[in-house]
Amino acid sequence: MANQCEPTPLSDATALPNGPIPVTRRSDEPAGLIAWLGLAVLALPTLLLGLDVTILYLALPALSVELQPSSSQALWIMDAYGFMIAGFLITMGTLGDRVGRRRLLMIGAVAFAAASVLAAYSTSAEMLIAARAALGVAGATLMPSTLALISNLFPNPRQRSLAIGVWATMFALGMAAGPVVGGWLLSHFWWGAAFLIAVPVVLVLLLAAPLLLPEYRADHREPMDLTSVLLSLAAILPAIHGLKELARHGPAIEPVLSLVAGILLAMLFVRRQKRLKVPLLDMGLFRRRTFSTALIVLLFGLIAVGGAMLLVTQYLQLVVGLSPLAAGLWMGPPALMMVAAGVTAPLIARRLPPGQVVAGALAFSSLGYLALFLVGTAPSGLGVAILGFSLVYLGLGTIAALGTELVIGAAPADKAGSASAMSEMVQELGVALGVALLGSLSTLIYRLQIDSLLPGELSADNTAIVEDSLWATVSALDQLSPEIVATAQQAFTTGLNITAAASGIAILGLAILSAVHLRCVQPLGGDDGEH
Repeated sequence: MANQCEPTPLSDATALPNGPIPVTRRSDEPAGLIAWLGLAVLALPTLLLGLDVTILYLALPALSVELQPSSSQALWIMDAYGFMIAGFLITMGTLGDRVGRRRLLMIGAVAFAAASVLAAYSTSAEMLIAARAALGVAGATLMPSTLALISNLFPNPRQRSLAIGVWATMFALGMAAGPVVGGWLLSHFWWGAAFLIAVPVVLVLLLAAPLLLPEYRADHREPMDLTSVLLSLAAILPAIHGLKELARHGPAIEPVLSLVAGILLAMLFVRRQKRLKVPLLDMGLFRRRTFSTALIVLLFGLIAVGGAMLLVTQYLQLVVGLSPLAAGLWMGPPALMMVAAGVTAPLIARRLPPGQVVAGALAFSSLGYLALFLVGTAPSGLGVAILGFSLVYLGLGTIAALGTELVIGAAPADKAGSASAMSEMVQELGVALGVALLGSLSTLIYRLQIDSLLPGELSADNTAIVEDSLWATVSALDQLSPEIVATAQQAFTTGLNITAAASGIAILGLAILSAVHLRCVQPLGGDDGEH
């Protein structure tokens, strides 16, 4: 059979319509101590951003009691952060390349701290949603800057792959530690304390960044195309809103129109980028199969993880009955699995093709979703849930590290910010869509189950409480019988089971996609092949 791999010359660049794209940036010069200390500084905002994705998962029941959000507002509180990051990442990644990556990092850090204080002292659900949205905009300045600066600190490809693995591990660790940190804070303080941890982290960053991080600014004399900026926002946000509402309420005119408008505006955005001499997003990057495949794996992999994370943390508290701190501590084993995968995957990928490593990890991850499909309401369900979620996180740590390295490795130095933004956008978008789509799917299954299981003699007020959500049911224990609560817990668990099954099938499909479309990628730091 003829070799189907894309030919890759041994030179440092491959010519594409929008300019040369280095598929590997080779340097024999190893990074010194200052670079590794700089990586430690970059790990701080990265860890913080990961924490903010998940720290509210355990705090949601507590803040729901105080702020009384509707089920729709509760989902917006959870995913407004991720959606706004996804909407602004492309713009901020390109902006960092132009105004200076370190400068944008420091400006964004100050804004992030201010928005965190606003969120901590929110007095209504609407105020908290607005604060979370502001956090997302500020977070969009931090994420591409941290990742792009790594390419400046580590020109050696082997060291860069390890550094990106550490970076991805810190973000994943933040996501995994969110429930643990949130549980500890909730056991000692009020729910708003979960946001205030950003303040000391930002102070350390502001002091250390000028000393340990280099400044980088691409040589672009043309001003940023503001029309492209507006088109990117106008395309992403309506499309996300349409998907969110369709998942929650089913087919309706408004969300369909919103989704169609987002798609049409995205087409206009792409068309404009192809015509610009210096585009906001270099569409030529998508001509690389490795680049596109890695983005697909990151997007759909994080959709599955985002949904599982939301549902498992609620399962531990609302079905198993663990306290926030205990639930957070039980999330420790999955976090360790993620850290181990994020650090070791780049090392293994030095000897084995990255496509094989990603495919194998995703195959194991699909077994984790199978375990979640088998979870029940019995006490033994706790062990099965933690085992399954540990395997889910094994896949997450692997794809976060290797997927990000594959994306960044396909971009030239002056496009590292844009490539970083794409990598981070699909990951943040994946988590947010996972919460919205899979959370809404689980809610739909819950309500279908409840409608058929509730006794007819239940009062209208109590019926409305139980039909709304499991956390509303548990918060009204004094009004409901144990049998009704058990019925609601069973309905929620059924939603978790079905959602996990759908996710497992998708993850298995991603494993096959990786094995086929990443088969030509040589081990990291190798001398030939597509990277």
